[in-house]
Amino acid sequence: MKHFFSNLRGDLFGGITAGIVALPLALAFGVSSGMGPSAGLYGAIFISFFAALFGGTNTQISGPTAPMTAVSMVVVAGIVALNDGSLEKALPAILLVFLMAGLIQIGLGLVGLGKYIRYIPYPVVSGFMTAIGVIILITQILPSIGYYPKEDAELVDQYRPMAQEVILKNILMEESNEGILVLDDFQETIDRAGEVAPGDVLKEAETLAGKEASGVVGTLRVLPRALQHIDWLELALALGTIAIIYGFKRITTAIPSALVALLLVSGVAFGLGLDYRPIEQIPSGFPIFQLGIFSEFEWNAITPYIFTALTLALLGAIDSLLTSVVADNMTKTQHRPNRELVGQGIGNSMAALFGGIPGAGATIRTVVNIKSGGKTKLSGMVAGVVLLVVLLALGPVASTIPAAVLAGILVTVGIGVIDYKGLRAIPFLPKDTKIGPFKLSSEVIIMLVVMVLSSIWNLVYAVGIGLVIASLMFMKKMGDLTAERSDVKTLEQEKGWADEAAFPESLKRKVFIKHLKGPLFFGFTSEFQQLAKQIPRSASTVIIRMDRMQYLDQSGLYTLEDVLIDLKNSGIEVLFVGLLEQPRYMMERVRLIPSLISENRIFIDFKACTAYLKNNLDQTIDVSKEN
Repeated sequence: MKHFFSNLRGDLFGGITAGIVALPLALAFGVSSGMGPSAGLYGAIFISFFAALFGGTNTQISGPTAPMTAVSMVVVAGIVALNDGSLEKALPAILLVFLMAGLIQIGLGLVGLGKYIRYIPYPVVSGFMTAIGVIILITQILPSIGYYPKEDAELVDQYRPMAQEVILKNILMEESNEGILVLDDFQETIDRAGEVAPGDVLKEAETLAGKEASGVVGTLRVLPRALQHIDWLELALALGTIAIIYGFKRITTAIPSALVALLLVSGVAFGLGLDYRPIEQIPSGFPIFQLGIFSEFEWNAITPYIFTALTLALLGAIDSLLTSVVADNMTKTQHRPNRELVGQGIGNSMAALFGGIPGAGATIRTVVNIKSGGKTKLSGMVAGVVLLVVLLALGPVASTIPAAVLAGILVTVGIGVIDYKGLRAIPFLPKDTKIGPFKLSSEVIIMLVVMVLSSIWNLVYAVGIGLVIASLMFMKKMGDLTAERSDVKTLEQEKGWADEAAFPESLKRKVFIKHLKGPLFFGFTSEFQQLAKQIPRSASTVIIRMDRMQYLDQSGLYTLEDVLIDLKNSGIEVLFVGLLEQPRYMMERVRLIPSLISENRIFIDFKACTAYLKNNLDQTIDVSKEN
């Protein structure tokens, strides 16, 4: 407790400043997620407080972030579509997915996986972050120009026939589940269809119109129509917000430019009584515990989103731990990654229980906190309390903020999220992969695949595919590199290692040597077999030097076994030199040692192997000369 208050003044100022910076972003991310501004604010309050309290980075400020919001958007849109376009009906399932993501993060921290997050390849992260920027930029075009597909009567009318089909299909599905759907009696179906009101069809048509216009592809699909229905006031508010955000930064960075734009543009719009579109109403009072997560639990509703919950958890972990590294560099401290994951998981779980969207460590807010004097966990907790005070005291006022202002803020966020460093490096990365007649960079391929698939298809699957491609390409590179370094030549042809210089001349033509200069794993097995086939059948002995073969997997083990059997059948003696602990353990487990290689054919170093050859091979050569 004493440690909490060791820097009280700095932590208070840092936390208050970070909370103020977080306010406009929390509202904007809430709107972008599809759950409304209050969900963004609730998420910022609980994640900031609890992630700071239980986390492993003293100065970290957590809350909704662009990557987490983009994935949350997918979850919200998908589950809402399954619930007749009703967010209220979909809310328990949505929050349960968010809760699962938080619990997964806690589990990752408890089992000590925090240190492994850093092994996510940079091209995957780069492609994902750029895609997030593209998604935010494109999806904010419609609200920036004041076009909302659900309110376009002509567009909605186009979906009425499809809406009627959906409603009829739902009726038939209900009857099938109730066991009353039979071929010779459709009266019940007719009666239920007759009870469908025009308003129900309209509502379903609006849902379909909104769904078809969602995401990057949907936005581009309706963009030509949207440009014919521009609301010039909304566009002016959005552009004014963007201009102030970038312009005010040139004057000073001491005050958050996003907050200045929010207050200034909203104040002008409200003060002049302009006919703008406000954000959704923010409920007053303390956030309500969402009991429906448990009372309305339906496993079938969330089963398709388990992988998405895992992706949210991993993405939040990566986002948070990268921010922790930034904080360490600024404060010259060392964060605890596993504890940080537990803290983030608790924060996201609490946010879900009270209706908030998930988040992670936020780099900009953390930097602001540190620069403003924050040094301990108290600063992050203060930021959460500041946002709670804003909610309780200024909720009705915040509800008058123009929706176009938040769209403008998100446009600047999207521009900032794009990984320009990765994009600038594209022309300079080595072209190490050949596809048909073209030579390309494997890292560029991974980045572009993740970026394109994330933007136009599915964020979650795109990351998974990117990781698979990156892993396969890495394994191929390691296999090729090991094959390039490992060769089979007579000692006369190859420049031997230092300890091979004194090898007797009389043995060099009959003894072949294989240097294994890397792991023998499944990515190298085919090359290893090809190398083994280069050994001429005139050879009497093959020395396999394993001094630098630190690792042997199951694929490599069985490939090695096949090669040894083949050499033994050809009457070629095999000797091992420098066998290390892990490969020996693997060979002993399957009885490769001593069945194929006896202990007296395994030598600790090349000197001992040479002594053995002098005593045995020399005698064989002498006998052949006498005959």
